[in-house]
Amino acid sequence: MFATAAFSVDSRCFVSIRLPLTSLLLILLGQAAAQMPAVQPQYKQRRFSRQEAMIPMRDRVHLETVIFAPKQATGLLPILFERTPYGVPQDETWLDSGRFDELIADGYIFVVQNIRGRFKSEGTFVMQRPPREKSDSKSVDEATDAYDTIAWLVKNVPSNNGRVGIWGISYPGWLVTQALIEPHPALKAASEQASPDDMFVNDDFHHNGAFRLSYGFEYSALLESSKERNTNFEFDQYDTYSWYLSLGALSNVNARYFHEKLPTWNDFVEHPNHDFWKQHSVTAYLKHTTVPNLNVAGWYDQEDFVGPTRIYAALEQTDTEHINCFVAGPWNHGGWMDETGGRLGDIDWGSNTSHYYRANILAPWFAHWLHDKPLNQPEAVTFETGTNIWRSYNEWPPKQGIVEKKLYFRSDGRLSFEAPAERDGFDSYVSDPANPVPYRRRPVTPTYPAPGWPVWLVEDQRFVEHRPDVLTWQTEPLKEDVTVTGDIVADLFASTSGSDSDWVVKLIDVYPEDYQKVTQEEATKGAGPVLDGYELIIADDILRGRYRNTLESPEPIIPNQVTEYRIDLHPNDHVFLPRHRIMVQVQSTWFPLYDRNPQKFVENIYKANDSDYVKATQKVYRSNRTASAIVLPVSTH
Repeated sequence: MFATAAFSVDSRCFVSIRLPLTSLLLILLGQAAAQMPAVQPQYKQRRFSRQEAMIPMRDRVHLETVIFAPKQATGLLPILFERTPYGVPQDETWLDSGRFDELIADGYIFVVQNIRGRFKSEGTFVMQRPPREKSDSKSVDEATDAYDTIAWLVKNVPSNNGRVGIWGISYPGWLVTQALIEPHPALKAASEQASPDDMFVNDDFHHNGAFRLSYGFEYSALLESSKERNTNFEFDQYDTYSWYLSLGALSNVNARYFHEKLPTWNDFVEHPNHDFWKQHSVTAYLKHTTVPNLNVAGWYDQEDFVGPTRIYAALEQTDTEHINCFVAGPWNHGGWMDETGGRLGDIDWGSNTSHYYRANILAPWFAHWLHDKPLNQPEAVTFETGTNIWRSYNEWPPKQGIVEKKLYFRSDGRLSFEAPAERDGFDSYVSDPANPVPYRRRPVTPTYPAPGWPVWLVEDQRFVEHRPDVLTWQTEPLKEDVTVTGDIVADLFASTSGSDSDWVVKLIDVYPEDYQKVTQEEATKGAGPVLDGYELIIADDILRGRYRNTLESPEPIIPNQVTEYRIDLHPNDHVFLPRHRIMVQVQSTWFPLYDRNPQKFVENIYKANDSDYVKATQKVYRSNRTASAIVLPVSTH
């Protein structure tokens, strides 16, 4: 994605911009603006006036809010509103990047607000504050704060037309969903972008019960070490893989570093199962909206890809007026606000995908609902990788023209659409918690701020292909397109000698060995990266074995017994082209993205001891009775 460098939009939103590496943060509608070094504006004259207000909530708490109104505006304008925990912009330079040109041209009053307990906003910060108890007339939450702010804005901001749109990426995207719970009548449009849904199932902090160690650790430190600023944890080793490995068991975190002072880390420790986390799940309480909502996702979102897909699906169940729509493109977390979106890491998408989205989808969306301009928005618009073209669908995922096909694991490292005939067969490896598989090339630099985290999902997977604890299967070179459109599932038959285990599955597109014919010498001269034989992840996820039956009540695995695991690899829109191969990799560690499973069942992994971590022999089966496979939604068009 990044031709030059990657920067943080918010603590969970990284995008690339072509600025000097000394710039630490890109401001997206004010996210983390308070800490960003000044960027030279493209305009000599200031186009916006800036007003700062402490807006009162119903419980008399005041929230820090900044209002940017265009100086040359004629007539009344709608308000475009964002709420954030990351700091408000100190001047209008964040609007001068070119990324908001289409919105500025349509005409908006831009408003950014810090939520409770962050920076100058009063009150107490609560990570993903759960919805209030409505029977308590004095209760407050993010929905009431959004409501009260909008009420104040339409009454007190000069020259507004009484219409408000709300949008945001990542945590601000989650705050959009909260505003939809009890929407103010003036709220006429929304765009939830990369919002998490269920933090235990598929987004930031866990995937299928497996703890996202480096993210959870560093994000807790970032937001909860200080009220007045975002604070990056200071590692004393450059390679955080080594640092996290030397940390040992998770029980050492509070003992050595946090000392029970960070509420979110304490929640991890005391609530190891789904029961606590599901109360924060958006789709548990947001099942209907009267406000038009554009859900935005990135295929390579390293933090919150699943959230917008689930939120869209939940709202779609009651959407009879075509006001709930979906967009997905070849972006990482927030990459749709990249300068152009022409590439991600080494992968070139062949067009300026982010600019296309902003000009043809985002700006028209708000212009229609807030300015009464025409709109021709399909139900779903996705960027089909492989062919690198935009597709429109009447439903997402599409059902017509889709056939479910199984791609089976076979002997000798082969993948085939033909089921195995053998009565027995498996491949095995030893999973050693003392030597876990890295999730990206070492050295693994810190999550924030660092350029490696935003692009790791497009990293060439050959760096782990020949590890003895990574199993690999692949097809012969394809003779025709294999178009995958919809939800991908891994159906894994496996056993472990331990009583708990993690299972990681990656679906990979292997490029031909003569893909580009670019030599390394030519590449160093600017001809582009060498993609010959490149192994690009298309879909992936992890399942913590103790949660194979239920996320609420973990169960030990019976050692050495074949068990079926179904792992959702989530929806995608990709074409495996002729001469490419389809590859699958299976492993049991993915470190330090995920914590190490002790591989011995313990009641609470966060309280496990170093001695609880043991080696385990893992077997993945490929017989006619236990036929491990990837279930693909193959398009027949």
